[in-house]
Amino acid sequence: MALGQAETGLQQLRYENSDLTVDLAVGLWAWPMPMDYDDDGDFDLLVSCPDVPSNGTYLFENPGGFGAMPVFMPGVRLGKGHRSIRVSRVSRKDRILIPAREFVDFRKKGFTDSVSIFPKENIHSKNIRNNQWSLLDYDGDKRIDLVIGVGDWTEYGWDNAYNARGEWLNGPLHGYVYWLRNTGSNAKPVYSPKQFVVADGSPVDVYGLPTPNFADFDADGDLDLVCGEFLDRLTYFQNAGSRTEPSYLAGQRLRHAEGELKMDLQMILPSAIDWDGDGDVDLIVGQEDGRVAFVEHTGRLVDGVPLFAAPKFFQQKAVGVKFGALSTPVAVDWDGDGDADIVSGNTAGYIGFFENLGGGARPRWATGRLLKADGEVIRIQAGENGSIQGPCEAKWGYTTLSVADWDHDGLSDILVNSIWGEVLWYRNVGSRTQPRLTVAGPVEVAWLSSPPKPKWCWWNPRGDQLVSQWRTTPVAVDFTGDGLNDLVMLDYEGYLSLFERRRARGKLELLPPRRLFVDEDNQPIQLNPGFAGKSGRRKIAVADWDGDGRLDVLVDSINADWWRNCETRDGKIVLKRVGPLGQRNLSSHSTSPCVVDWDGNGKPDLLLGAEDGFFYHLPHEEAIAYPASAKIARPARKSK
Repeated sequence: MALGQAETGLQQLRYENSDLTVDLAVGLWAWPMPMDYDDDGDFDLLVSCPDVPSNGTYLFENPGGFGAMPVFMPGVRLGKGHRSIRVSRVSRKDRILIPAREFVDFRKKGFTDSVSIFPKENIHSKNIRNNQWSLLDYDGDKRIDLVIGVGDWTEYGWDNAYNARGEWLNGPLHGYVYWLRNTGSNAKPVYSPKQFVVADGSPVDVYGLPTPNFADFDADGDLDLVCGEFLDRLTYFQNAGSRTEPSYLAGQRLRHAEGELKMDLQMILPSAIDWDGDGDVDLIVGQEDGRVAFVEHTGRLVDGVPLFAAPKFFQQKAVGVKFGALSTPVAVDWDGDGDADIVSGNTAGYIGFFENLGGGARPRWATGRLLKADGEVIRIQAGENGSIQGPCEAKWGYTTLSVADWDHDGLSDILVNSIWGEVLWYRNVGSRTQPRLTVAGPVEVAWLSSPPKPKWCWWNPRGDQLVSQWRTTPVAVDFTGDGLNDLVMLDYEGYLSLFERRRARGKLELLPPRRLFVDEDNQPIQLNPGFAGKSGRRKIAVADWDGDGRLDVLVDSINADWWRNCETRDGKIVLKRVGPLGQRNLSSHSTSPCVVDWDGNGKPDLLLGAEDGFFYHLPHEEAIAYPASAKIARPARKSK
C-alpha cells in the first residue's frame, strides 16, 4: 500500500501532478535505513515512521539515474513502523534491530515478528526515551559486539523549569553510547557487561538521541564515531587509538565549507554509508518532519575532522500533499485566481503556500513554497527559551494560522500563533494576485488592565500584545456579522473566547475576550484545562457546517469534532459537541481542521492537517450523518 493510502474515510490529498517531484518523506520522524533492498546494484531507502496516520516501514525504490541524488519512487509500506530501529551491515549483510530484538529475514517476513538477541531491553540505569541498538565489531577481534545508544532525560524533566529571566533550571538531555563485548562466537554470542564508550576520559555524551555511527571517517584504518542528537548538529569523535584498541578524542562539531553543519530541523538520525561509492563514508540523515537528506563526505579533512557538504534532501515522485509535520492548513484563494489554495503552518515554524493549478473537485497542485516577509523566509522558532517544554525544542515553531483581511484594506493577511503563544499578523502590502507580506507585528487588544498571560509564561506581554496558550489556532472571522473580522480562539486559560472587533475613533480595535461559548449546561467551554506543556495545542475552525446560518466550531480530535452552534441563551452561544465528522483516526498529537468547497456544490468539505504532515480531505456527503436528536442542545441541568 502506498504511503498514507486508505481504502475508506478521510483520504490523503494527492498532488494529481505526475510530472512533479518533491522532497522524499514519510510522516512524523524518519528513521532511515539505506541499503540495496532489491539487490539491483543501487541503494534504496527503507524509512521507518512511528506516527499514527502513516505508521509503517516504507521502501523508496531507487530507479537508477542521477547519481547520488536519484528521484525515488513513492514509498511502499512493507510493514509496521518502529522507533529505535537501525540497520547494521555485518559481513555484507543488512541486519535490522530494535531494542534487544532483530528482524530476521526482513525482506521476506517484514517488520512484525522479531527474535530476541538479548534478555533485557533497557541496559541503562535510568528510564530512557531513545534506545538504539546496532551490531558492530567494536574492537576488531572478528566477533560482532553490541552497540547501544540511549537518550536520558532524567535531569531535563519535561517542562515549566524557567526562571523569570528565561533561564532553564533543569539539566540537559544526555545521549550515552555503550558497547557490550562478544566473548562467545558470532554464531552463539555471549555478551560481557556493558561499558561506556569513552572520549577524552569521559563517557561520550551528546544532547540526547545519540544514534552512534562507527566508521573510518578519516580513512586511517580504524573506526571513528559520529553521533547525532535531539537537536540539529552532528558530533565527530576521532579514534586516536587503533582498530583493536580504540581511544576517542573529545567530540568536535561536524562542519561544511560555510560553517557548522546543521540540519534544517531536529530529532536527527544519521546512518553512515558510502552512498555515492567514492570510497569515503557519507551520512544519510532523517529528521522530525519525515524528510531524509544526503550529507556527502567531501573526502577532505580540516584540522583532522572530516569536511562534509551541506545537506541535500532526497527527492521522490510526488503523491501525497505534505507540509512537514503537524501541518495546519487553511483553504483560501491566496493568489487571487479564483480557486482555493492552501496556506499552512508546521512544526518547523514555516508558513507554506500550495498553489491550486486547477482541476475542480480534484485539484492539481504545485509543490509548496515557503512564504516570505520583507524578502526573508518566515520561520518562527522557540530558540533557547521560547518553548515551555524547554531548550530541547529550540528548532520548533508549531505555526498555526488563519488568513483574513485583518486591516480591511481588501487584501488577505495572515494571523499566526506558535510555540511562543504570542499572536502575530503579517500584513499583505502587495496586491490581490501578488501578495507581499511585511514583517510580523503583534495583534493588540484594548485591554482594560495589564495584559493577561498564562501563569507559566516566564516573559511578559509587550504593550497591549495578545498572549494566549501556545500552539492553538487564532481564527479571524466575522463572527458577529457586522462586517468586521473578529478573533475566535482560546484565551490565556484555555477557554474558547470571542475577541470582538469594533471601530473606535476611526480605528479598528480588538476588544478583550468574552467567554461567549458555553456548553449545554451553560458552562464556559474550556477546550484545554492543562498546565504548562499540556496547555493550548487545540486547533479550531469556524464555519457553518450544516448550512443553518449559524457558525459552528470544528475542533481537533481523532479527525475533527463538530461543535454545533445550536442556539443563543441569555446572550451566550450554546455549542454542542456532536462528534467526529469522519471515521478514520488521524490523531496522536493533534489534527488541524478547516473547510473548503473545491467541488463548488455550496457545502463545506473537511480539509485536515495531521501529525504526519499530510493533508486529508473528506467531502461533505461522506461525513458521518448524525440523527437530529444528536444535534439539538438539551435544556441545561440545574447545578447542585
